[in-house]
Amino acid sequence: MITGPAWSQKLRDEIGKAVIGQDAVVERLLVALLANGHVLLEGMPGLAKTLLVRSVGTALGVQFERIQFTPDLLPSDVVGTMIFQPKTGEFTAHRGPIFANLVLADEINRAPAKVQSALLEAMQERQVTIGGQTHLLPKPFFVMATQNPVEQEGTYPLPEAQTDRFLFKLLVDYPTAEEESAMMQRWGQVTKQPALVAASSGEELLELRTEVDRMHLSPAVQGYILALVRSTRALAEPGASAKRYLTFGASPRASLALYQAGRALAWLRGQDYVSPALIQELAPDVLRHRVGLTYEAEAEEITADKVIAQVIEKTPVPAKT
Repeated sequence: MITGPAWSQKLRDEIGKAVIGQDAVVERLLVALLANGHVLLEGMPGLAKTLLVRSVGTALGVQFERIQFTPDLLPSDVVGTMIFQPKTGEFTAHRGPIFANLVLADEINRAPAKVQSALLEAMQERQVTIGGQTHLLPKPFFVMATQNPVEQEGTYPLPEAQTDRFLFKLLVDYPTAEEESAMMQRWGQVTKQPALVAASSGEELLELRTEVDRMHLSPAVQGYILALVRSTRALAEPGASAKRYLTFGASPRASLALYQAGRALAWLRGQDYVSPALIQELAPDVLRHRVGLTYEAEAEEITADKVIAQVIEKTPVPAKT
């Protein structure tokens, strides 16, 4: 059986043919694949978010579909619809692009609530309902979505019920000067565009998840995860502090996400157990989209990441794992 570092390296090498830098984001995407979780990528235009997700799909060797979310998109454009067949006189289900292993929801916040609701069943139950009939989605199945953090015209805020279904919310930052220079050298040659090949497969990924499930996570670390998540809820209670920065705390999905992602990250790095340090590293990506900031926090430019950093700082770390 292949080890976590070896599997990670062969995928990173293939993805690196198309995407320069973004090492931390790539690692989180691999963790999400192993933990069976969806990912929301947020970043400015031109930071290769779409290219990154497409490259992950190619390197993993799975069926990839891209859906461009627009204000006039309909639920049937995503999940499919019933089509009348004149020869038989019957309606048959026409499957939409959601029936793929890796679905890229590009600019997901540009579609209205009706379209967002069509994704809820797919993201949680891994199935969709067309014409009253339930259709299972292929295994593995992932939704990786992108959104722009600054452009608000023509966008719709994602409902909390949907953002909670994303394992991670990853912030994609600008590349370094060296990485941007390398991009110009590589992408400035039209005749030498890199061609990616499959370095893994969906079947291999499903097998590797059994290895992730064997990773040791002690009761002490489990208690640490609970303490972190429940601390966010305590901060949202009225009278919890002089200044209340959260309107609501993280849901139980946050505890499950830290638990699953912690084991996946430990396996990916070749470690024997999940340490509190790994949980602290994953906490911002798991929690930042699961807490609600008050108007006071936004007025004082207090971000979700700052609140999470305070929670991590004040939560006692278990001595033994």
